[in-house]
Amino acid sequence: MGYVRDAVVAAGGVARVATLRADGLPRRAIAQAVSVQALIRPRNGWVALPDADPLLVAAARAGVVLSCITQAERLGLWVFSDGAVHVAAPQHRHVGEVKTGTRVHWSRPLVPRHPDALIDPIENVLAAVASCQPHERALAVWESALRHTLVTRESMRRMPLPAVARSLLESCSLHSDSGLETFIPVRLRFLRLQIRQQVWLAGHPVDFLIGDRLVLQIDGGHHVGSQRRSDIAHDAQLTLMGYHVIRIDYVQVMTGWPDVHDVIVRAVAQGLHRAA
Repeated sequence: MGYVRDAVVAAGGVARVATLRADGLPRRAIAQAVSVQALIRPRNGWVALPDADPLLVAAARAGVVLSCITQAERLGLWVFSDGAVHVAAPQHRHVGEVKTGTRVHWSRPLVPRHPDALIDPIENVLAAVASCQPHERALAVWESALRHTLVTRESMRRMPLPAVARSLLESCSLHSDSGLETFIPVRLRFLRLQIRQQVWLAGHPVDFLIGDRLVLQIDGGHHVGSQRRSDIAHDAQLTLMGYHVIRIDYVQVMTGWPDVHDVIVRAVAQGLHRAA
């Protein structure tokens, strides 16, 4: 019976019975593993380890795949979670019961899904994100996927992308180090000023250079201790070189943007972005 469990472990903790049978496992051995509770049945035709990933078990039970920002987060991409579990299923397909707080994306996938799949391929994930999330949050996920080299711009261009997804792809920058940095060019586009990312000044890259002299730095959670002291020293050096530095953090970008906006537009109004 141990070899049945090993086969399910190798499949990621949840497996389709037809695939196990095709790999040579006897139906009786699978049934016996279920009878002694070494395995559970999420639904007919599927088995899982009792301690398998609950999201995968729920996907198998409902006949869906994990997708959109749920799978993006599982892949380590930058995501602003909305608290829902996002899954996908083909159009006009009946699915099983899903838990409250689950959002089902009904669509034709870009990349065909294997019957064993419980997670969507990255291309399908990004397409779901494009249709589900607000523009700047979707753009942050897409840029994160490109930055992690989970996809390439060229491969995505060859996909039959919906218009909204194609627009996102063409808007992507490879210079953003995080989702926070994705938001800035979108939010400041109205200024019609040159906004450059990761420009090297005084021996270090700055997050944004607005015009010629206005530097915008965004602090993440790692900007503490020695990193913080280094940042302060670099800010002082930039000031001596004639640059004006505005430094903000995650909370200000995500929940206090109006105040940040006011500081930036007033700095521009004062001409602090211009070379002397």
